[in-house]
Amino acid sequence: MSTGTAPSLTENIAPVAAGGHVIAANWLKHTAAFSTSDGTVILARDGDSHRVEAHPDAGLLVAAGDGERLVTGGDDGRVAVTGQDGSTKTLAETKGAWIDSLALSPGGAFAYAAGKRVFSRDHRGSEKTLEVTSTARGLAFAPKGYRLAISHYNGATLWFPNVEGKPENLEWKGSHLDIVWSPDARFVITSMQENALHGWRLQPDKGHMRMSGYPSKTRSMSWSHDGKWLATSGAEAAIVWPFESKEGPMGKAPRECGVRPAKVSRVAFHPNTYVLAVAYEDGCILLIRLVDASEILVRPATPDSGVTALAWDGRGQRLAFGCEDGQAGVLTLPT
Repeated sequence: MSTGTAPSLTENIAPVAAGGHVIAANWLKHTAAFSTSDGTVILARDGDSHRVEAHPDAGLLVAAGDGERLVTGGDDGRVAVTGQDGSTKTLAETKGAWIDSLALSPGGAFAYAAGKRVFSRDHRGSEKTLEVTSTARGLAFAPKGYRLAISHYNGATLWFPNVEGKPENLEWKGSHLDIVWSPDARFVITSMQENALHGWRLQPDKGHMRMSGYPSKTRSMSWSHDGKWLATSGAEAAIVWPFESKEGPMGKAPRECGVRPAKVSRVAFHPNTYVLAVAYEDGCILLIRLVDASEILVRPATPDSGVTALAWDGRGQRLAFGCEDGQAGVLTLPT
């Protein structure tokens, strides 16, 4: 059980007034970007912040960033891009449909979904469309190449937008929510409405992997820098699954990190080391070192300020977080 005697980094936090429910935190190089449900993006750097109306008079539903650009989708049917200089413009637009999910690829492509329709636009601007069997709940590009994973009811679909031919279906009954690829592209994992994770081992046999026992839905997943661990939310500890072997986590018990009397809401692995940032529904944030389970307090429990967004910068020197009550901040690690 975590206690108040843990070492603390609370004095290293620069607060940011987001002003609304923060649905995502991202980094644009050295600038922290907080996307709020009221359609606003708050850009914060070196103690200063300013607001960008990315979706005026609309709700912002989803956001994705790649270190250079922040792409957001709203209930106005627009996909917008915001730069670290505060510029914003429309990338795409659908009529009469909300943007349900977004994904960015390392090669400059982006994808978005509105209902059953999935749109993927490559770095040259060529856009392809695919209609899946039910609402596309999650999107994720493969670590390399132009391939998209789409989660939906009763499984997932793997799609090469620029290749003619039928997409590959990965079947498993139930409602699949978020989706991620492993860093080596050997595994695809979804979170499910049924308080479980499901995975497909793409190589060598497309075997199934079921990871159950969660008391609530998992809505945050984060891979370690080397792909050997997958951290997840949805319990009163971060549940961290081992993926080092060819079989993935099957037959192996997960680790439980940061056990507290509150459910974990967000997890974020450090980009270079085995350090996991764990945030909770009661507002607490811990840094946990996997090698010895040691903990450092980042933010104490704060009533009505559950953490809803968490992101490391590219160098792993700063951690941005945002909360449901509009509080936000940036932790800078001591050098």
